[in-house]
Amino acid sequence: MDRRTRLLLEAPIGPTLLRLGLPNVVVMVVQASIGLIETAFVARLGTDALAGMSLVFPVLMQVQMMSAGAMGGGMLSAVSRTLGAGRREEANGLVWHALALAVGLGLLTTALLLPFGRALYTAMGGEGAALAAALTYSHLIFAGAVLAWTFNALAAVIRGTGNMALPAAVTAVGAVVLIPLSPMLIFGWAGLPALGIAGGAWAVLLYYAAGSAVFAAYLWSGRGVLRPAARPPRLRWAPMREILRVGAVATLVTLTTNITMMVATAQVAAHGPAAVAGYGTGARLEYLMVPLAFGLGAPIAAMVGTAVGAGRRQRALRAAWTGAAVVTVATGAIGLAAALWPQAWLGLFGDAPDMLAYGSRYLRLVGPFYGFFGLGMALYFASQGAGRLAWPLAGGLLRLLVAAGGGLLAMRLGFGIDGVFLALGLGLVAVGTVNAAAVAAGVWFRDRPARMLAPAAMPAGRAAE
Repeated sequence: MDRRTRLLLEAPIGPTLLRLGLPNVVVMVVQASIGLIETAFVARLGTDALAGMSLVFPVLMQVQMMSAGAMGGGMLSAVSRTLGAGRREEANGLVWHALALAVGLGLLTTALLLPFGRALYTAMGGEGAALAAALTYSHLIFAGAVLAWTFNALAAVIRGTGNMALPAAVTAVGAVVLIPLSPMLIFGWAGLPALGIAGGAWAVLLYYAAGSAVFAAYLWSGRGVLRPAARPPRLRWAPMREILRVGAVATLVTLTTNITMMVATAQVAAHGPAAVAGYGTGARLEYLMVPLAFGLGAPIAAMVGTAVGAGRRQRALRAAWTGAAVVTVATGAIGLAAALWPQAWLGLFGDAPDMLAYGSRYLRLVGPFYGFFGLGMALYFASQGAGRLAWPLAGGLLRLLVAAGGGLLAMRLGFGIDGVFLALGLGLVAVGTVNAAAVAAGVWFRDRPARMLAPAAMPAGRAAE
């Protein structure tokens, strides 16, 4: 068994999760901040360019969440469980299968968004110059969707081996390079042609291409745990199924999250543009907590998956609960701080009195429940590692039902926007509670083959686990 795999099985859980997760958290927050910085550059092109990019942003975020967190989670889970079971050759084959899925899904993304982008952005309210800007950015960024899917797939299989450092380093270096590269291509600095909003898309595509090349060089150099064959093997359904049975369900979980936000935005819109601005500004804090959860969620998933593959039930559960405790405390503290001092966050984005008023009401009502959001996210990633996502999907659907249905009921009963916000908070309670109850009930280990629960090849002194 490789040293890195043995580390995931034997090292102290808390310190190992923090050592693997903290660099990830920092890098994910930096990457999210880069998106805000690029938005600021595009804003200098005018309102229409900014509006066009805003139309594309939710779609781009959905693709990113599916390729990195959902399908990428399926790839990480399959690799970590296979390595934990001691089947390294099978894990090597998973690299090519993950890459094939990434290319196929990237081409599907392009095939859907290039011809139907105009109709989608028009339905979202785009028109005139703003719609033209959205299509310019969208056509270019999604023409290269294969690069984004490949980048996230290769990063996922590397994380599945327990190597969080390389993906974190590539992401950090790429983020630093994007800061000058984006304005150089947008405004034509350093003698380059001024490409306008298209320059921002080119910068992102170059980042994905360079990062994918680094990951591929690492994997096929034989320096890591995985040593895939130089030539692609004949693709088989069994490895694909191992990835898809987690990744496909995880994709549905991400869809429930985004649909919840879209429905909430529509309900808030009934109270006017200032309410939408306040809610949208406040809800950005929740989006920024996703990188925090993902930063710790990737090592949680890798540790849980490796332990499950090795038949180490108790270690898998301790890893899950330890990671969930850390994420819950962190997100809960952020939420409480935002509830107590909402304008410290909202003031970063504007000083309009109505926006601040609505945003403050949102954070005061929903912020105290952010700990449940962190609990649900951490155990969602842990369930990815275990390869069992039925209950996280049920939690996501319940959140959608509570938030959307509760918001609609609140409006009909005359509770106004405060009722809508309270329903959003209760939705977070629902997803956190369902995920925690499912893990505590032992759903990960029901109906597993006996070989997955037997403590075979266990290191000496670890029989109790």
